[in-house]
Amino acid sequence: MMTDADGTTITHARGIAVAEFETRLERAQAGMAAQKLDALVVTTPQNIRYFTGFATTFWESPTRPWFVILPRNGVPIAVIPEIGADGMAMTWVQDIRTWRAPQPEDDGVSLLTSVLSSTSGTGGRIGWEMGRESVIRMPISDFDRLRGLATGLEFVDGAPLIWDLRMVKSESEIERIRTACTIACDAFDALPAHMASGQTEYEAACAYRTLLAKQGADSVPFLSVCSGEAGYSQIIVGPTERKFSTGDVLFMDVGATWDGYFCDFDRNFSFGEPNDDVKRAHETLWQSTEAGIAAVRPGANTDDLFHAMAKVIDTGGYAAPTTGRLGHGLGLHLTEPPSHMPGDGTVITENMVLTIEPGLEYAPGKMLVHEEDIVVRVDGAELLTRRASREMVVIA
Repeated sequence: MMTDADGTTITHARGIAVAEFETRLERAQAGMAAQKLDALVVTTPQNIRYFTGFATTFWESPTRPWFVILPRNGVPIAVIPEIGADGMAMTWVQDIRTWRAPQPEDDGVSLLTSVLSSTSGTGGRIGWEMGRESVIRMPISDFDRLRGLATGLEFVDGAPLIWDLRMVKSESEIERIRTACTIACDAFDALPAHMASGQTEYEAACAYRTLLAKQGADSVPFLSVCSGEAGYSQIIVGPTERKFSTGDVLFMDVGATWDGYFCDFDRNFSFGEPNDDVKRAHETLWQSTEAGIAAVRPGANTDDLFHAMAKVIDTGGYAAPTTGRLGHGLGLHLTEPPSHMPGDGTVITENMVLTIEPGLEYAPGKMLVHEEDIVVRVDGAELLTRRASREMVVIA
């Protein structure tokens, strides 16, 4: 059961209101008009969910391609395998065209060509998911065939328009991310009672997943569990059968979802009292996180956030880890644009949801990383996670 800071039970209904999907379509159509696109086609699970509300675990099967066409004028058109018709009909989308799939010799290509040609006419410009953090969820050979059949249509990158829409969240999206964060924070608070020296990383991961399920998480697609003596050397591989010993530091980074939206943050634990080097590094990391949060405001950019965090790390005498960035966007994906790194240059606007994720190396092969989730408000950052304690949590 989820509770907020004053102990009040948190209850939210799953599902986005139809009015919000209509607003998303209107914003997309305004962007299409500005970019002279006649239609925008989305194929990936998160973008189809964003524009339609269609939610299914069937995405785990890569056999069948799925398409949703957003015309510059009119309503969305779903061009999907017949098996998904009843599910799509549960959304606000009513124009549903299907084919019997799988059909490798023509898995929706002819049908999609026909719909695009009738929607866009000849000489139309079709936006497609081609850019950063995008995937064309169909065989490349089929995409090439589509472009050959769709005589006169021009296929261009629609990813910048999609990310312009998705980077700024609605209040309903923010509440879903907040709920996921609350679930994961509650589970982290309960976790120390389920851990001890001699336990393995796998056992700790299992304990945390169980707590997440009890707190109400829908799924846990990402859980990184890494440990080592007085620190760890990497943050993406694990858990393993390694057993915890006194003096170890444990890192857990969670990407749990609620109603489709992710949290993404981590916590560090020490088995026994951490040594002075770990304490000093952790304090620097905590201060770096504070600097990152303080730098968040509308009108700043992602470079500013990076430099605010990196300055504290550098002043403390540490090197930043080779992770390439110190935070990113968050939403229907675990990681979304923008990236807090030199040269990204994305201007921060109100209602962006971001992670603040500094890290440092304090000895050869020893690193610490910390992450919090925030939403940008007119007067600065609002925490969606409960801020980690200033001192590392000790497992007795």
